[in-house]
Amino acid sequence: MDEVWAPAFWQPIFLSIKVSLLAGFLSFLLAILIGWGIHGRRFKGRTLLETLFMLPLVLPPTVVGFLLLVLLGRRSWVGEMFEKLFGLPIVFTWGAGVIAASVVAFPLAFQTIKNGFSSIDKDLIAAGRSLGASEFQLLRYVMIPLAYRSLVTGFVLACARALGEFGATLMLAGNIPGRTQTLPTAIYMAVDANDMKQAWIWAGSMVLISFILLWCTRSRAEVE
Repeated sequence: MDEVWAPAFWQPIFLSIKVSLLAGFLSFLLAILIGWGIHGRRFKGRTLLETLFMLPLVLPPTVVGFLLLVLLGRRSWVGEMFEKLFGLPIVFTWGAGVIAASVVAFPLAFQTIKNGFSSIDKDLIAAGRSLGASEFQLLRYVMIPLAYRSLVTGFVLACARALGEFGATLMLAGNIPGRTQTLPTAIYMAVDANDMKQAWIWAGSMVLISFILLWCTRSRAEVE
């Protein structure tokens, strides 16, 4: 068990937790804003827009990673502008891992939160508007409290999905030990090197973290 006490063992775990929490939070915020923006509105192209939002859920992660690499790579205008402003590239950094995980995790958060907002009684929204509440006040004092359980579930699902992201993260952030290597990529490299003991320990750690995330959601739902 000497591997457990080595810094190299803990680095992918800590990085995965940091990336998954940040990616889950970003996906969560974006899902709330977009879900709020389209709630109760009918406009031309809405179905097309929602299909676009859900696309990362069904696309292979490597395709998502490739598209992000083209969009944010050092040869893209976004990547070039970012590097001129901040002096470092977007790709092959742990921040790139957050971006990739956020894109892949967003559909789960969006669909869950959108369903939560849709379950709110429309009469309550109309009553709030008749009393002079602004759209932001309706979001803060009516929609978020009433859809609270869906919001929590959406956040946890986004974090869990981001924790297990492999393909898009590998394409955009790479697999640099100590810098961008997350648990999924570390497990892959351990198996590729035939280090099954290390792979089993990392896989067990990932199962444990994922179980805790889902268990917290389920136990909270049973209490409420």
